[in-house]
Amino acid sequence: MEVKRLISESAKVRVFDCGDKCVKVFKEPDEPKSVAYYEGLVHARVEETGFGKLPEILGMSKEDGKWAVEYELIQGKTLDEEMREKPRSDELLDKMSSLHAELNSFRAPKLSRLKDYLKRSIESLDMIDDVKKYELLTKLSSLEEQSFLCHFDLMPENIIVNENGMFVVDWFKAKQGNPLADVAKTYLGFCLKHRTESAEKYLGMYCAKTGAEKSKIREWMPVIAAAQLKFKRMEERELLLTWIDMVDF
Repeated sequence: MEVKRLISESAKVRVFDCGDKCVKVFKEPDEPKSVAYYEGLVHARVEETGFGKLPEILGMSKEDGKWAVEYELIQGKTLDEEMREKPRSDELLDKMSSLHAELNSFRAPKLSRLKDYLKRSIESLDMIDDVKKYELLTKLSSLEEQSFLCHFDLMPENIIVNENGMFVVDWFKAKQGNPLADVAKTYLGFCLKHRTESAEKYLGMYCAKTGAEKSKIREWMPVIAAAQLKFKRMEERELLLTWIDMVDF
């Protein structure tokens, strides 16, 4: 692989600009093949929904003994970079909410179910007691099941902006589910990054475009927060527990 530029990096992967394509390389040589192929499968199934604002998956490969997923390279800056550089974040936030609403309008019957993922995540928690788990699972069961496309990590850093518009990347967590849960996850994401003002603005913009009720979105927050708690990030723990405690209300 001829590496031209490191685009981004997370705890598990590095993403490279390789000229005519973008290559996401898993850092660990012993990363299971199933993880890499699952990412490819999810992305391919998202493509099949008809939502077109994402890079095309090109194939799988191995780079120096490490699994890699190859995508069409979409040039541009992340929306996060754009927001930091230009004094028009509200305008960009509004465009992001329109993109989110469009994304959520597509059905995704081949993706795994979001409510199943949330249920497993809550059941796996070891830092809350069984009574709280029961309350959370009861709340989850009462929330409406749907089969729309949910990115479940739609944040400015996962959106590429160029002269052709906005494109969504990093679909590993994508599920079929209720769009209200998806926007609740984005709202929580902004709050965890200490951008509560942006979170509130975004919620208002999304609701204005879709007719969704803020109160209905907030109903998802305790179970969404509980699912996030399983990652055991100490810097997130206090806020997540606060949201989880709201399940009683």
